[in-house]
Amino acid sequence: MQYLKLNDGHRIPANGFGDFQVPDTKECADAVREAIKTGYNFIDTAEMYDNEDQTGKGIKASGIDRDKLFVETKIWETNFQYDDAKNAIDKSLKDLGLNYVNMFLIHWPHGEYDQAWRAMIEAHQAGKLKSIGVSNFSSQQIVDLIKKFGVKPAVNQIKINPWDQKHDEVKWLEDHNIVPEAWSPFAEGRHNAFHDPTLGKIAKAHGKSNSQVILRWLYQRGIVSLAKTVHPQYMKENFDIYSFKLTPSEMKTINNIQ
Repeated sequence: MQYLKLNDGHRIPANGFGDFQVPDTKECADAVREAIKTGYNFIDTAEMYDNEDQTGKGIKASGIDRDKLFVETKIWETNFQYDDAKNAIDKSLKDLGLNYVNMFLIHWPHGEYDQAWRAMIEAHQAGKLKSIGVSNFSSQQIVDLIKKFGVKPAVNQIKINPWDQKHDEVKWLEDHNIVPEAWSPFAEGRHNAFHDPTLGKIAKAHGKSNSQVILRWLYQRGIVSLAKTVHPQYMKENFDIYSFKLTPSEMKTINNIQ
């Protein structure tokens, strides 16, 4: 596993397992346990996914030492009011069965998210949240948050894939020492991602799959990736992105995908 350094001194694994749209109780817990067994030490979930409790059960069943696991979750907009946010943080910890999470994000910049940020800063100072960040924020929204509170988000989780590459946004985040995270690296099944011929040619040259090429492309751009699957064979595939390297020409080819 490779890591990226965060602006608060902590580290974040370069690729993680996400459990979005895995609400089924047993399936979610089993998937999380299997992902950890595969080698993942980064689990991404959210209050809105309605499966934090099952994520916690999967973590517990895995038997992994807590200090070897990076857990990330997110607060939903219905709990952005200050007191609601404080309660939501505690509920997430309770549902996950953890004393702290490694990363806690504002899921979307809707409503009075600044109140949630204030509660998150306090929870961070109390040790409940090791790092705090945002998701789906624009650069201006991040600037406004920093100006108001003086605390910079450690990450911004945004949609990034070969058909939505966000080069300008990623550069801005890098320039401001904020790690970009990519959700939907496979474009939510659109654009024929797993069978795209351009990606397929590159994948064949390395003896890898399209999904591995996409995740490796993100890694070489300095972007944390989050892949979701409930199938053990694909977990293993998505985890294996460090045994090959894309050439500058291959990176350019992917960067030119429309």
